[in-house]
Amino acid sequence: VQTLVESGGGLVQAGDSLRLSCAASGSTFSRYTMGWFRQAPDKEREFVAAISWLRNMTRYADSVKGRFTISRDNAKNTVYLQMNSPKPEDTAIYFCASSTRDRPAIAWMYDAWGQGTQVTVSS
Repeated sequence: VQTLVESGGGLVQAGDSLRLSCAASGSTFSRYTMGWFRQAPDKEREFVAAISWLRNMTRYADSVKGRFTISRDNAKNTVYLQMNSPKPEDTAIYFCASSTRDRPAIAWMYDAWGQGTQVTVSS
């Protein structure tokens, strides 16, 4: 079981950049898929991006492809989400999560979750 703590959220203008971080504690971080999800008010939690533990293969939601980049630093037990050219519709609470599966896009396939960090994009 891992503890995940997100940071880096805040208020950003549309077109600017923001980088979220998620620090993990516990064993074998390097052997987990790490994912980012988000949840806007009155909406269901949705998949954003995931990165595998093997060869850092990535997967993105169509809505963020080409704008967001997920990466990981196993030496620091940290996963990142670089948000470039954010849009107002990206406003949500962003969660990181870990999974033993290969980059799932379904929330229930993730085993541990952080508390989330709020991202607000103004127009």
